[in-house]
Amino acid sequence: MMRLRHIFITILLLILSITVSAQPRLRTPEMYVGVHAGAMASTMLFKPNIANIDIMQSPLTINGGLVFRYAGHKVCAIQTELNYMQRGWRETITLGQTTMDYTRQLDYIEIPLLMHLYFGKERFRGFFNLGPQIGYCIRDVATPLPEGVTAPHYLPIDKPFDWGLAGGLGCYYRTRHIGLFQLEARFNFSMGTTYNNRKVDYFSQSNAMNLSLNFAYLWEIKIK
Repeated sequence: MMRLRHIFITILLLILSITVSAQPRLRTPEMYVGVHAGAMASTMLFKPNIANIDIMQSPLTINGGLVFRYAGHKVCAIQTELNYMQRGWRETITLGQTTMDYTRQLDYIEIPLLMHLYFGKERFRGFFNLGPQIGYCIRDVATPLPEGVTAPHYLPIDKPFDWGLAGGLGCYYRTRHIGLFQLEARFNFSMGTTYNNRKVDYFSQSNAMNLSLNFAYLWEIKIK
């Protein structure tokens, strides 16, 4: 499984690099720096499944960070970010005749490297982002559990380092003097597991899945 993931990432990066090299260069490259922030719905895919985790009841959290984008070719650019993300999941626990909500919040520092493909007019453009990401968990917060309630996914995570894929779809408006305003819906899927997945371990899969809606403001740096 891990080998197939590596092959997939390699093929993806190769296709993206060929796409960029095939595009004509811009007479004047475009460079932007800025910030973005938004709301995110997050959950975890476990195998064996955790029956009480409802993807439709995913907790809403926040994410945001810094953005750098460089476009040297027509319709293609490279974008990288430094982000703070609140991931996690929500679970309903039944205790006799009562129920309680258990929430797990995992805070990550994340760095995606994205191919930014854009289309449209000079001022108003649509775009598509796609590329790999890496991250590291810096904080793990959970709802306190009643005494005697135990399960493998209530334990501290085994793997704070994370890697995966990110893809986004959105649009932006380039003003003449005050920068660029952007709206993007993005999906993140972690290919690295949160808990150990050896044959002797309980989980064979424990991957994070996130959907976010972000607003960004970017300032164009003029290149002479």
